[in-house]
Amino acid sequence: MNPFKSLFKDTFIYGLATVLPRMLSFLLVPLYTGVFSTEEYGVVVFIFSYLIFFNVILSYGMETTVFRYYNKQNQNSKVISTAFLSMLGTSVLFLIFTSFFKVEIAELMDIKLPYVQLIVLVLFLDAICVIPFTYLRIQKKSIRYAIIKISSVAVNLGLNVFLLLALPLWKDNIEILEAISIQDRIQYIFISFVVASGLSVILLSPFFIKLKYQFDVTLWKTMLKYSWPILVAGFAFSINETLDKILLKYLLPADISETQVGVYGACYKLSVFMTLFATAFRLGVEPFFFSHAQSQNPKKAYALITKYFSILGLFILLGVTVFIDYLKLIIRGDEFYEALSIVPVLLLANLCLGIYHNLSVWYKVTDRTRFGAYISSIGAILTLIINIFFIPQYGFKASAIATLIAYGSMMVLSYLLGQKYYKIDYPLKRLALYAFLGLLFSALYFYALRDYFWIGLLMLLIYLVILIKFEKNEILFHLKKS
Repeated sequence: MNPFKSLFKDTFIYGLATVLPRMLSFLLVPLYTGVFSTEEYGVVVFIFSYLIFFNVILSYGMETTVFRYYNKQNQNSKVISTAFLSMLGTSVLFLIFTSFFKVEIAELMDIKLPYVQLIVLVLFLDAICVIPFTYLRIQKKSIRYAIIKISSVAVNLGLNVFLLLALPLWKDNIEILEAISIQDRIQYIFISFVVASGLSVILLSPFFIKLKYQFDVTLWKTMLKYSWPILVAGFAFSINETLDKILLKYLLPADISETQVGVYGACYKLSVFMTLFATAFRLGVEPFFFSHAQSQNPKKAYALITKYFSILGLFILLGVTVFIDYLKLIIRGDEFYEALSIVPVLLLANLCLGIYHNLSVWYKVTDRTRFGAYISSIGAILTLIINIFFIPQYGFKASAIATLIAYGSMMVLSYLLGQKYYKIDYPLKRLALYAFLGLLFSALYFYALRDYFWIGLLMLLIYLVILIKFEKNEILFHLKKS
């Protein structure tokens, strides 16, 4: 099959596996903002920020490492087995450690003990699923991957709706429901996540049964040497992604901090469309990068992929900006709209992050993963500095700007270093034109012309016509190739 057709097919299916679950999760936003106050929702956002941190730590770069060594080693099954046993061992140690020190952890994180117990279980279950999901991607079993992901999140959604909406209405009339009801409704969110993660483990059970449990110490050390910079990069990325919500809680006055985290977290969700696109694309393209590293002209393919990612990303940015006043209705409660002005900034920030992930191919295929750690660390330092100095004065606006500056800097640094160590000829002039038009239209509409929806639609149409005019022939050429 044409490699580009294969890539688009995998990206489409991974898109379904990513977008549909996230869209189902997106439906939880009106549920949460309707059931919880801004303060309570701020607590939920705060806890999820910690979840992202620990997910990165527990996976410690093994997903990308498996892709790299699976394509390099003759003993493919040993690569999978060694990676899985490594993650299983560290996850069990994490579970034991947190069981002994759960009270101290709750006090340190400033959250209730039941929340700690539930999120630890979620983290453990998710960690042991990382390598099985990676194996499905390697084997190009994207449909099975999608089914498991979608099933898990559908159960999560169903349980959230039942526990937060149906249970309070029915418990007075049904004795068994009265017995299982909990006073603190926030716990229901994390109970739903535990059940959903447990379902993923069950659906992935064929992997656990068929796996040849071999542990190669020499291979493991080699893989860790490759993965530790990815861990550092991932941890730095999680700082860029989540630390703003944590710092908002600690740097703003106590009487408004959780409310500010709540409104920021709710409007942050509206940038999810860019995140979904970037994530789906990354899931499809990462195996492609490694499998084509030794092909006849990989750099040309990498440039083409980055080009079309950027084009589609700019179109999504403009589209979400134009339809923002309709999309915002998914958030229930006008008090949450206070942070709506930061949505275009976050959309652009996540587009920069997606481009960065595409540009990062140079250090992954040349085994220079330490540069990923350096670049992400610079982004994390920028995030810390801007948030710490400007949150007290500007609140969540400072956090949004910090995110854009961090991801934009990472994108530029990756491009410059990539041109030094693994030069790729990207079509910069064409991309600059598309970026100028997309950003100009987005800024004009959102900040000056939002009362005239028809102008936004016209801008979207003009942008689309320009794309078709300049790119139609090349797209058709690559799709027609056998």
